[in-house]
Amino acid sequence: MTRPRPGTAPSLPSLPPVAPEVFAATVEGLSTRLRGRLDAAVESLAATPVDAAEDGTYGIRCGEDALVTLEPGASGTITSPDQARCTCLLAPRCLHRAATLGAAPVADPAPPAGTAPPTAPVVLPASGPSAGQVRAAEALWTAAAAVLAAGVTAAGAVARAELLRAAHTARLAGLHRAQGAALDVVRHLRDARDPQGAHRVQRPAESAAALRELLLVTHRLKAADPDPELIGAVHHNHRPDGPLRLYGVCREPVVGPGGLGGVLTHLVDDAGRWYTLRDVAPGGPERARRAGTAHVAVRSFLSDHERLSRGGLVVAGAVVAPDGRLLAEPGVRATFAAGRPWAGFEPVAVAGAGTGTGAWSAAPLTGCDVEIVAADGEAVLARVGTGDGPGPTVRLAPAHRHPALAHTANLRRLGACPGLRVRVLGRVDPDRVTTLRPLAVGPVPGAGAATLRFPQEWRDRADLGYDRLCDAHFPAAAPGPAPAPLAAADAGPLDPPLRRVRDLVELAVTGGRRAAAEPARDGDRGAHAAALRRGGFATGADLFAALGTVAARRPRDAFGRPAGDDLDQYAAQWLAAAVYLTGTEAALGRGLWHR
Repeated sequence: MTRPRPGTAPSLPSLPPVAPEVFAATVEGLSTRLRGRLDAAVESLAATPVDAAEDGTYGIRCGEDALVTLEPGASGTITSPDQARCTCLLAPRCLHRAATLGAAPVADPAPPAGTAPPTAPVVLPASGPSAGQVRAAEALWTAAAAVLAAGVTAAGAVARAELLRAAHTARLAGLHRAQGAALDVVRHLRDARDPQGAHRVQRPAESAAALRELLLVTHRLKAADPDPELIGAVHHNHRPDGPLRLYGVCREPVVGPGGLGGVLTHLVDDAGRWYTLRDVAPGGPERARRAGTAHVAVRSFLSDHERLSRGGLVVAGAVVAPDGRLLAEPGVRATFAAGRPWAGFEPVAVAGAGTGTGAWSAAPLTGCDVEIVAADGEAVLARVGTGDGPGPTVRLAPAHRHPALAHTANLRRLGACPGLRVRVLGRVDPDRVTTLRPLAVGPVPGAGAATLRFPQEWRDRADLGYDRLCDAHFPAAAPGPAPAPLAAADAGPLDPPLRRVRDLVELAVTGGRRAAAEPARDGDRGAHAAALRRGGFATGADLFAALGTVAARRPRDAFGRPAGDDLDQYAAQWLAAAVYLTGTEAALGRGLWHR
């Protein structure tokens, strides 16, 4: 019997998750020669079938005389080296066993013994890091700096093992936030080298964000920063004190890696906290399309995502994951309730007024009122309303381009109506702060005939992935005449102003230090820095130039031989550029979308 690997197509082989410290210890026991062959051995297992026996064990044949057997415990996870055995003569210090554990997914760490139960609050310590925590942070920093220097596409199983070993040390020292950040980086490294994941779209921005979080937290911890937020806490599910009164906001199609598809229904409470109900499983875009009207069950409550997104929900005994997911656990009771029309939401309130509140709140979506300017291919140019007149010009781009979903067709229809005023709700593109990927639209209150008009049952909203906009939803004069081409001054800053800094920061993450050094070796470095200065980003220009210079530097002794490495300086310089980029783009985003 063959089971599907989580996150991939059902036909692929599956292995049980492995605790981080188990894989790290296994790699540490290999000889230097076998470590050099580990990456190739892991990749060679991609097409090897996994036999899952009825007794719960897994077997994978790595050669004529080598059979690796995994015996996960009651939790379904490999938590001890003794649970992985190989029949070859070199076992247990053999390549087969290490490669099998390296090919398995990384398990989420179990809460340390003595921690609070899942529904109890976790109190953060009030003092700074101890000496042991500082040493653990230093080890994590060193491992993360080595990964950054190599790049995620080149950092192999040995680098992952070093990072996992440091993460386990951080866990024992109580550095929960640092450990979580390290495991996030490990997952990015594993995905980047997974042969079965070659079809996935790798987002350099996500890998850069993971490394930035890890390096920033460990940099501050190893300096004994007393901020208790750096310690973090074990993530537990939350049980609110009373019943939750939630209002549906919109539906979001989900098309994930490995052929996953489904829907998220976003909800919000009276305090502005965001929640989600999700239904995601293998099936790709076609399943995402069907899931928009599929049934949703919360214990005995049964409805569908479309009705819920335009209505509301009262949940008693609710259990909420740290990311805002509503969980259907025993004791949860839900009843359908009246919703709230979009006219009752102001744009800033829809955007969550910043970041939401509470450790259990989902990330809020971004909303604002815009005026359609013109079509721009599959996207739409629009001016953000500021209350005092037209604001900056931004781009509305499809959240998904697959024809099974309606995003592209609906945006094309909106782009044909210049002058139309629309309330939009979506996600700011992480790579382009001037681009919003809308999930839903609605009429602008008080805009009269210059806005959308929907049937009463739509509750003033249309989910762009599911609902199809038609002539009846537009003013009688729509579509308007073809607009004149925009002048450069009217178009606004559609190209991300910090694109050059972002390109270098992400190039360093994917290609490593050698790739980051290239801008320092060509004649364009000065031109890029000058362009940043002309745009008013003098600090960005300095950090851009410094990162290229440090990346290209190779310390040598008086005889011209390599004189050690300055990984710490390189990692610190990259971190400075990454933190500046994130903070400045966030400020630019607030100026664009939260006026």
